[in-house]
Amino acid sequence: MSPDNVNFGRYGKSFQEGLVQLIFEDRPFADQITEVLDVGFLELEYLRVFITKILDYRDRYNKHPSVDAVTTILRTELEGEDGVIQKQVRDYFVRIHTREIQDIEYIKEASLDFCRKQNLKEAMLKSVGLLQSCSFDEISSTINEALKLGSDNNFGYEYITDFEKRYEIKHRNPVTTGWKDIDGIVGGGLGKSELGVVIAPTGAGKSMVLVHLGSNAVIEGKVVVHYTLELQDTVIANRYDSCITGYPLSDLRTFKDEIYEQIKDIDGKLIIKEYPTKSATTNTIRSHLSRLVKRGIKPGLIIVDYADLLRPVIVRKEKRDELGSIYEELRAISTEFQCPIWTASQTNRAGLSAEVITMEQISEAFNKCFVADFIFSVSRTIEDKQNNKGKIFIAKNRNGPDGMVFNIFMDTSNVSIKILPRSPVTNGIIPGTPVALTATMQKGLLKNKYEKFRRN
Repeated sequence: MSPDNVNFGRYGKSFQEGLVQLIFEDRPFADQITEVLDVGFLELEYLRVFITKILDYRDRYNKHPSVDAVTTILRTELEGEDGVIQKQVRDYFVRIHTREIQDIEYIKEASLDFCRKQNLKEAMLKSVGLLQSCSFDEISSTINEALKLGSDNNFGYEYITDFEKRYEIKHRNPVTTGWKDIDGIVGGGLGKSELGVVIAPTGAGKSMVLVHLGSNAVIEGKVVVHYTLELQDTVIANRYDSCITGYPLSDLRTFKDEIYEQIKDIDGKLIIKEYPTKSATTNTIRSHLSRLVKRGIKPGLIIVDYADLLRPVIVRKEKRDELGSIYEELRAISTEFQCPIWTASQTNRAGLSAEVITMEQISEAFNKCFVADFIFSVSRTIEDKQNNKGKIFIAKNRNGPDGMVFNIFMDTSNVSIKILPRSPVTNGIIPGTPVALTATMQKGLLKNKYEKFRRN
């Protein structure tokens, strides 16, 4: 075994297990680090045995092993190992199927740095011996070759080499919306690296909807980071109190003790960060999230209330271009931090009187729609507000069907938003839950609107 200063012993067991898991799961990283990795750098015997099997397969067949191949290898090719080591190797292989690696970038950077330095050290020692017998060019070549090894060689997804990767089950880790009907059509909720947008006119309750989404994530045990660019952080916190406990916003002070008793044992965590309107950019949000991660707080859901109120990083001639870039940057943040982001967008004037709001009513920049994974609108006429009713229209859904309408109950006094039960189609009128907008139904809806217009 290598002495402590030339193995990964100082990094600990968790680091070494994560490194070996990355080499198995990430083929481009395996290509890169195996150029400089010495199996002896691994302090733990069962990890050395496991990684040796991976490397032997790569050398023999000139490709990266699949899960099935490794399963067979560990079942049939461990006879020569000690019984305890066999069990440790197989137990480790079972564990990594369900374990999500933390600090991936750190493990990659630290392990590559360590291995490359060891290779460079070897090359320098070899060069000392070559000083008397070889030319300068040969010594230079030895050093340069060592510097090249382990450098980034990921040129992209290789169609044949990475064949198995595209058939692996992708874990979206969706975060519930709190509405079973909508979760059912979006694959359980908004998944990691996905951007969801709520479209609604002013006064329809965009912020209330975002609080509803955040509350259900907190109850589910997620870490929710809620950015507010319009309302005070305490106002948002009061809305969470009301949404989670059911107490009316007007009576929160009266039931303060009861509210605390209900929320104190919630598994999730809520962080509300307030920025003045148009003062924060997406870089501001990225910086704040990075500081949270450094403190061990990993967000499970990010809410931006709302994206239209962010200041653009780059000032552009057209406002729609600025807004479009903001949504693209939010999408990038969701990918960078591997968690979903919910935000909202205001409709144009036509959305104020629309019974069902579609993407045609989205304000300013239609290219907001291009980068979003899930978009739904909330429409509430004056009559709807008086009766605590409204409609949700699924405008875009990358994980299932769209073009569906849901009738909702929405009581803003206690931030209660529910999907109402299904109702049958009658007289060609589109029901509230959930029905695809077929051509026949659209014709029926337009006909009814026209008749109503003529009567008025």
